[in-house]
Amino acid sequence: MEVVEPHEAADESDIPDRTPGDVFPPPRRDPYEAFRFRDFRLLTAGGFVGALGSQMLSVAIGWEIYERTGSALDLGLIGLVQVIPVVLLSLPAGHIADRFDRRRIVLLTQILLAAASLSLALLSYERGSVALVYVCLLLVGTARAFNGPASSSLLPQTVPPEAFANAATWSSSAWQLAAVAGPALGGLVIALRRSATLVYVLDALAAGIVLLSVALLHSRQAPRRHEEVSLRSLAAGVGFVWRTKIILAAITLDLFAVLLGGATTLLPIFAKDLLHVGPTGLGWLRAAPSVGAVVVALLIAHLPPFTRAGKTLLWVVAGFGLATIVFGLSRSFALSLLTLALLGAFDGVSVVIRTTLLLVRTPDEMRGRVSAFHSVFIGASNELGGFESGVAAALLGPTIAVVGGGIGTILVVVLAALIWPEVRHLGHLSDG
Repeated sequence: MEVVEPHEAADESDIPDRTPGDVFPPPRRDPYEAFRFRDFRLLTAGGFVGALGSQMLSVAIGWEIYERTGSALDLGLIGLVQVIPVVLLSLPAGHIADRFDRRRIVLLTQILLAAASLSLALLSYERGSVALVYVCLLLVGTARAFNGPASSSLLPQTVPPEAFANAATWSSSAWQLAAVAGPALGGLVIALRRSATLVYVLDALAAGIVLLSVALLHSRQAPRRHEEVSLRSLAAGVGFVWRTKIILAAITLDLFAVLLGGATTLLPIFAKDLLHVGPTGLGWLRAAPSVGAVVVALLIAHLPPFTRAGKTLLWVVAGFGLATIVFGLSRSFALSLLTLALLGAFDGVSVVIRTTLLLVRTPDEMRGRVSAFHSVFIGASNELGGFESGVAAALLGPTIAVVGGGIGTILVVVLAALIWPEVRHLGHLSDG
């Protein structure tokens, strides 16, 4: 279709006759719509760098703890000490994000994350106490408890509502791309230097870059109606999610999938003891799920919107469970990489669907508290899933722990489909 420039008038002879029954093609889909907005580009670039550092940190911590202690249980404790502040502080953090400037909250949390990373670097260099390492991870968890609700609530301030789905897709893609490069880069640095110290320094630098990108944002949080702090106001996000069954179902599916299928926590064991691929192989194993997620996210950005989003969600979470089972049984490095990539692809679709539902259906004045509730269940499931996997591996062995988690994930999908029929009937993500 020819576009007439604003200063030109269209000649009436060029305009075809139209009748009420005429059907015209829909506007052309712009797969890069969100990137037309400066603040989204800044926020996404900063988020990518921050996620890159976070993924490198995760690899370094797992490698160093297991190298120094040789204990699967100690690997599980890495998740536990980070999830405690998330569970305890996320609801108050969500209320704070809805009352105060979300940008300032993110800036303060990045300063705390940088300080914790530099402390880990010092402890690594000096071979300091493992107990102090866990203290630093507790600080990391505290920072993330406040950063999560504030940073996720910034995203809708950078694009108009019609671009929410596209923004969610690209934001997820940026995180997953960082999760591809981060573990591989972290593993490479550890392999070259035989130490995790430099990785922690790089993570602190990444936090500084996030701080700068957020400070440069033009968008501002809209004025809020003053709301007194009370148990009711703190729990408002919980009430909203409980009433919005489709969001509750999506969060529940992801929670149990990650809680039961937390194979990534045990990757140091698989890399060293079962697949025998060392720290470099560990980096590639950690990156494989995100390779699959990035490929899928790029496809989603260029394909038409979901028309059967609910059924798609159920199938991809079931696929996540099946991929987990195959990975647990594999003793081939190539097959393990393939199954982890499939696992990430399934999870990537789930993340886009869930994130878009939250963006489209949550009122702006509730975003911080709803995001906090989401952080408790999703963020906590990642860390608690790591703890659960560590305990199960210590008691039953890593293979049984991973395979059993995959079977449990598939059973949860069946139960969710029965308990929440809304999921099976969900069409477009904007419906309802």
